[in-house]
Amino acid sequence: MKRIFATLAVAGTVALGVAASAAAQDDTVRIALVHGLSGSAFEAFSKQTSTGFNMGLEYATGGTMQVKGKTIEVLEKDTQFKPDVARSVLAEAYGDDDVLIAVGGTSSGVTTAMLPVAEEYEKILLVEPAVADSLTGPDSNRYVFKTSRNSSMDMQAQALALKPDENLYVATLAEDYAFGKDGIAAFKAALEGSGATVVAEEYVPLKTTDYTAVGERLFNALKDKPGRKVILIYVAASGDPMGALTGMDPSRFDIEISTGGHILAVLPTYKRVPGMEGAIYYYYEAPQNEINDWLVKEHLARFDAPPDFFTAGGMAAALAVVKALETAEEWDTETLISTMEGMSWETPKGTMTFRPEDHQALQSMFHFKIRVDDTVDWAIPDLVREIKPDEMDIPLGRNNQ
Repeated sequence: MKRIFATLAVAGTVALGVAASAAAQDDTVRIALVHGLSGSAFEAFSKQTSTGFNMGLEYATGGTMQVKGKTIEVLEKDTQFKPDVARSVLAEAYGDDDVLIAVGGTSSGVTTAMLPVAEEYEKILLVEPAVADSLTGPDSNRYVFKTSRNSSMDMQAQALALKPDENLYVATLAEDYAFGKDGIAAFKAALEGSGATVVAEEYVPLKTTDYTAVGERLFNALKDKPGRKVILIYVAASGDPMGALTGMDPSRFDIEISTGGHILAVLPTYKRVPGMEGAIYYYYEAPQNEINDWLVKEHLARFDAPPDFFTAGGMAAALAVVKALETAEEWDTETLISTMEGMSWETPKGTMTFRPEDHQALQSMFHFKIRVDDTVDWAIPDLVREIKPDEMDIPLGRNNQ
């Protein structure tokens, strides 16, 4: 556990220490960041989320780190990307540390294990940045809210960018866990009624590096199809599927590669596919609003790099927390739930709204087209247009009514 903002140093006798500790808690509101800080390639996502969350608190409180006279104390806990550890440290946060709200986790599979802990302790878990639709699905509960986008948003926006019709044939490649499976299910649902056909689905283990065999199977499924042929990649952190598949020369079968946007560290691989169109959750040049302007300016000044995917997500989560704390008349869980259901707030991406029925934050996505500039390290996902929430028919997860 790492305490980022401490409010009181406890000293003296044991009795005085206990009293001082209690007084400190009276003057603070504790928020836990429960996410993977070791043990996975997803660690970079957690670090971005943490940076964005703390910058979001700074922005929302005008630099005071206080809400209603109480200092915000952020506790970080490492899930090690293990479901059993995630359950344990979240229980510790709710119980021993007495946090008001927990934010996390990173992996969809690990976050799934955290959902029942929120229900057991009857405290809010704000999911960020995990993506899977199922996190607000039937097995979730009323204590779970979600600021991160979900797989349906990814895939409905991706489908819109592909402009599907009866001449489109698609083979999909995804990772074999909740993120990948939910994503492909959402993509197939998004294509319903368009006339497009999914001819094959391939799922690979996490950390896959050799795509030769799976690539040949995808090529064989598509190569004899008429019309437009596309391999859709929906992979978060397994090797370099873009490089592997383009290196196998899909153009010999008139096969295109398509994928959604990614973090800046991955975007250099997109230089292999100039002109490719897809959908992205966030790219720092896409949104045009005051909050994003502040985030980009401050992040560049502090880190000599623009903010990334999950930096924006972490900031959105922090802004949601502060908006809820500022708005709620009391800070008990039930009052916070009723305050957050249907709540809208501003983020670096624009306006987000917690859907009352399942607590998923509805939000915009961004249709892009890849441009290659030799003076820029990564491929640039130029904005084609903003895809507004009302353009996407996001399936309802858990019905709260």
